[in-house]
Amino acid sequence: MEIKILLVEDDENICHTVKAFLLETGYKVDACLDGSDALTMFYDHSYQLVILDIMLPSMNGHELLREFRKLHNTPVLMMTALSDDENQIRAFDAEADDYVTKPFKMQLLLKRVEALLRRSGALAKEIRWGKFTLRPEEYRAFYRGEELSLTLREYEILMLLWQNKGRTLSHETILSRVWGYDFDGDGSVVHTHIKNLRAKLPESIIKNVRGIGYRIEEGAL
Repeated sequence: MEIKILLVEDDENICHTVKAFLLETGYKVDACLDGSDALTMFYDHSYQLVILDIMLPSMNGHELLREFRKLHNTPVLMMTALSDDENQIRAFDAEADDYVTKPFKMQLLLKRVEALLRRSGALAKEIRWGKFTLRPEEYRAFYRGEELSLTLREYEILMLLWQNKGRTLSHETILSRVWGYDFDGDGSVVHTHIKNLRAKLPESIIKNVRGIGYRIEEGAL
């Protein structure tokens, strides 16, 4: 499974150094220097992790994190020179997943990145979830040991909903995350694929939130 990271850092030298390091370790990285640009990129693309500075032009990291959380549960690592307790508390109150202060060693940053990706399931070779088993690297899903005959899109929808358990994802969010921001087909494709996915799942775990979208409950299974 390809791991894509969004790096948001307004210091060009730090941004370039961190991006180059992460690319060398095998991750795909999109980087930007501005808060508004970061929000657009986050909305238009699917990322497994965000590394986010606090002091940013247009929109600071605290504001940006709150907007991110309206859209997705993607792990967010705050990376900032602001080491005071107040800023750390604000970040965690806004649902940041971790916090690293500058200056830092690259290997420490890498270990924090790996820990968050493992926790989210992005690096897991196999995710056990009740009677279900997901294999992200193979795009395969199993129920009680029997493989489910899912298309790639159906698997991606199931994985996306699993990663956001307890959060309702809108049709637009699912369309953007699974088909891509530049998809110009009929938006009803989401409803059709979820209808087909539900028919293949032995248990009714995908809930329809009328007029909004779909979710898997946090305590499902």
